[in-house]
Amino acid sequence: MSSNFPLGIRANLGQFLHQLVQVMLVGFTIGMMRTVVPALAESEFGVAKNSFILLTTFVIAFGFVKGTLNFVAGRLSERIGRKKVLLLGWIAALPIPLLVYFAPSWNWIVIATMLLGINQGLTWSMTQTAQLDLTRPHQRGLTLGLNEFAGYIGLALAGIITAYLATALGARLGLLLFGMTTILLAILLTLLWVKDTLPWVQAEVSISLSTWEVFTLMSWRDRRLAALCQAGLVEKFVDALVWIFYPVFLYQRDVSLPNIGWIVGVYGLVWGGAQLFTGKLSDHIGRHIPNVLGMWICGAGVAMMLWGESVTWWSLSAAVSGFGMALLYPNLSAAVADISHPDWRGSAIGIYRFWRDLGYGIGALGLGIAAHFSGSVEAAFWFVAVSMLLSGIVLWLLGEETHPLLVAGISRHGF
Repeated sequence: MSSNFPLGIRANLGQFLHQLVQVMLVGFTIGMMRTVVPALAESEFGVAKNSFILLTTFVIAFGFVKGTLNFVAGRLSERIGRKKVLLLGWIAALPIPLLVYFAPSWNWIVIATMLLGINQGLTWSMTQTAQLDLTRPHQRGLTLGLNEFAGYIGLALAGIITAYLATALGARLGLLLFGMTTILLAILLTLLWVKDTLPWVQAEVSISLSTWEVFTLMSWRDRRLAALCQAGLVEKFVDALVWIFYPVFLYQRDVSLPNIGWIVGVYGLVWGGAQLFTGKLSDHIGRHIPNVLGMWICGAGVAMMLWGESVTWWSLSAAVSGFGMALLYPNLSAAVADISHPDWRGSAIGIYRFWRDLGYGIGALGLGIAAHFSGSVEAAFWFVAVSMLLSGIVLWLLGEETHPLLVAGISRHGF
């Protein structure tokens, strides 16, 4: 490693903090679409009552677009640099608030969400990749914990803030003001203060794999990586459920929009806040146990939503799911980073995130079908809870510990 590009959070604290600000703004951008839009889909955007399949279309579109862009972002960033990809992601987000503001039908919301998928695929991937470029192997859990903390605290706060703005100013104007402020600020900060971290990677020993080699390694050739990818895909079923059907489920029970914002916000706040602890925890005890337990705890929280009938109970259930997410979310990514060499780590993270965020689309389609054929949203909750249980079992059986300081010689591919 060149002395001009030292590794470690402390040695790169300024850029590390800039990336945390970036990912919080990324969280703001997705958060503004998560409470108001699904709750008011019928009254504001013309979705007929109980049109469960139609309601899921915007998250299905988001998942497939974001998953694909995660894949593209990882490889592209190894060629043109992390900063340029980050900037492209923010430029793609500029039309989103305008599309929501002027939307005459739900189709415009679907288009806006596709652009959101491009934005999220390019920007969030780059904040994680850049921070991993800067830090040491034994700091990966902490690094990804801090990254996901900042992003999901931003997501939760945006859901709460936009719920109040929609109540005070109307849904369209509130989202327009919040969205444009967030995106323009992010572009300005990227141009002025973010540095490209690709030189930190290029200063290390080069081990090159083709895109296809990395994809097959991640998807099926290495059982550890395949187990991590399937777990990432299924855990997104929970987030799709929270995004689409939590607001609908609660709105049908006469919960006010601000209270919906708080209940959904508890999920995001616990998820984000607990990652300050859970990411660092995995640097000490390993990734495998937190990942498996996280899958099961998160699924249990989903099932709990159906067992009570008060704001307090629903908030507690959301908190349980959020804590499960906090255990698994940074540590699945950290496990991928453990196994990947720096030269193709951007691609590996992008491919993992491709499979993970494809879970938005597959999960949204599955829970939409479950709700459609049962005639109620409750079936979607059970679909997700059972999926998390089974996926956790697969991860437990096929996965293994990856922490480089706990397991010697973990990768035959050049770690």
